Amino acid sequence: MKMKRYLYGILALAFLAFTACTNEEFPTTEPVGPEPPAGHAEGELLVKFAPYVSEILDRTAAATRSGGPATRSGVLSVDEILDIVGGYEIQRVFPADPRNEERTRESQLHLWYVVRFGEDFTAEQVAEKLSAVGEVQRVDFNRTIRRAYDKKATPLTREALAAMQRTTRALAGEEYPFNDELLPMQWHLINRGMFGDKSIVGADVQCEQAWKNSTGDKSIIVAVLDEGVAIDHPDLKDNMWVNENEIYRSNRDNDGNGYAGDVYGYNFVKESGIISWEDINDVGHGTHVAGVIAARNDNGTGISSIAGGRGDIPGVKIMSCQIFSGNTQSNIMSSVRAIKYAADNGAVILQCSWGYPSGSANPLDWGDPGFKTEEEWAKGSPLEKEALDYFIHNAGSPNGPIEGGLAIFAGGNEYAPQAGFPGAAEQCISVSATAADYTPAVYTNYGPGITIAAPGGDQFYYYEYFDENHKRGEIGGTLSTLPFNVSETGYGYMEGTSMACPHVSGVAALGLSYAAQLRRHFTADEFKALLYETTTPIDDYMTGLKTYYNTALDLGMNQPVQMTLSNYRNQMGVGQVNAAKLLNAVAGKGIQMSFPNLYIALGKEVRAIPANYFPDGESLTYTVAVADTSIATATMEGAKLTVKGLKIGTTKATVTSSKGETHAFNITVRKATGNGWL
Repeated sequence: MKMKRYLYGILALAFLAFTACTNEEFPTTEPVGPEPPAGHAEGELLVKFAPYVSEILDRTAAATRSGGPATRSGVLSVDEILDIVGGYEIQRVFPADPRNEERTRESQLHLWYVVRFGEDFTAEQVAEKLSAVGEVQRVDFNRTIRRAYDKKATPLTREALAAMQRTTRALAGEEYPFNDELLPMQWHLINRGMFGDKSIVGADVQCEQAWKNSTGDKSIIVAVLDEGVAIDHPDLKDNMWVNENEIYRSNRDNDGNGYAGDVYGYNFVKESGIISWEDINDVGHGTHVAGVIAARNDNGTGISSIAGGRGDIPGVKIMSCQIFSGNTQSNIMSSVRAIKYAADNGAVILQCSWGYPSGSANPLDWGDPGFKTEEEWAKGSPLEKEALDYFIHNAGSPNGPIEGGLAIFAGGNEYAPQAGFPGAAEQCISVSATAADYTPAVYTNYGPGITIAAPGGDQFYYYEYFDENHKRGEIGGTLSTLPFNVSETGYGYMEGTSMACPHVSGVAALGLSYAAQLRRHFTADEFKALLYETTTPIDDYMTGLKTYYNTALDLGMNQPVQMTLSNYRNQMGVGQVNAAKLLNAVAGKGIQMSFPNLYIALGKEVRAIPANYFPDGESLTYTVAVADTSIATATMEGAKLTVKGLKIGTTKATVTSSKGETHAFNITVRKATGNGWL
């Protein structure tokens, strides 16, 4: 590395001689900048400025249209460097959203800018120079991130689907809670022991009992950071999140959040509101994980899901935050913008089947290892950490089922004794993968950083299970939705911790749905603790040897491979996620929601829905009373309460349901300016 930097220094001196600059512009001594990662974008850096130059940067951004790129930062020392290196563009990483700008600034995310420059200097050289400038707090490389899956889906053919339908009819006497034709094959949701002595009845995520309490609630939004979700899939389209303020395929940003046409989410790869899933190199992974979480249940076709509702009852909503597309490499810039977008637009769960290789992965198989410690990750990827902190602390609502957000990551598929980052960070949830008998999937990472387990599929383990319609082992994977350009039936199999991850996301979403229905409120830390406390213990199954066939599934059988299960004891997380136990615990934990205090600008109105704060609230009617009607007035129109601010001051008010339950709250009327409240 030092020799590489030395050569960079020689190149820098040669260039500076031609531009009549002094040798001090780019010193050839040992650099002071950050250590560059193995994979990162050239020609750009992510720079965090010091707070005291914020106003200068704001003026520069204001001089461009809609916060677009500028050619100068306005900070003299930085602009001098950019002049030398051919800098041509500087822009806020996170577009200004007036609805969330205050908390963005409190989190200092407004100080992060992407700086783009010419090809004459490397990102490493420019980072070294910028790091020495007093007005710059941090410099981050736009690091490449990778999917936590490395092979394509196994599509469900028409012949296999027909065979499954015949099997389903043969199982008609065996009761299943939903009429979805493929549910009997979804062992990861309801395990009836389909793999004989290689399965355990009930070794699943315990949906069957949980569904008696809730099948999902449309108020809970899960952001899928992955390939684009097929928004028109018949099993998914009714459970897609919709931004009602936008028009799909429009170039206008109607709601002013900095993202034009973001109806179902946003494509952060192409910087477009158009979600894509039809690239020839897409594998359908975003659609697959979305199906595990929220495919529509009990609609007589396709699969079931953990929190997809039932019949005409909608389930949780899927927000497609696209950070992968075809062979285009994703990076920090795309992922952090997606993370913040999710928080600012209502998502309370991040579903993340991506990350860096485990720091303990075999470099011969996986290349340069990832971060080994949380300190290394925080130092090496500071913007990513700040974006995740923002989501975890700012998603949700103090007046909803959860205050804060849950960031859920795949633990990694490198057979490594450590989870990959960022999922291994303390504030995240990192998922290992199991088979249908609670044993570790042969590929799963385990050990430090892993916090919880879930079914992920194990096709090598179930190698001997096949028939004329199925390749060896494929039914041991996870069955879910796929785009029709990937699968002619719209369904197929995948496996990995990237499949275990949406099982945890789905169970968490189902638990929050039940909390929403009961009007129970949790902090993110409280709910995460509950998720861990209610798992199924699996360490008793970590004994003896597990035999599998490490071969391509369509080739002949190779020699068996054995794994020692005792190596995984106490290493797979606290246990396997359990929906039934979680929902039972939700009913007795948290605090009861109450109607919130309202803050209104003088002469303006706010609207609220009282039903959101009363158990079984949708079936009730409401009356409202305001103590001082000279300060504010309140009226009920259908389900909506409208309050208008008439005079500066505070007054008490009450809202009462038709069952006689009363919630007291305060109405505060304040004067506001363009910069906030006075």
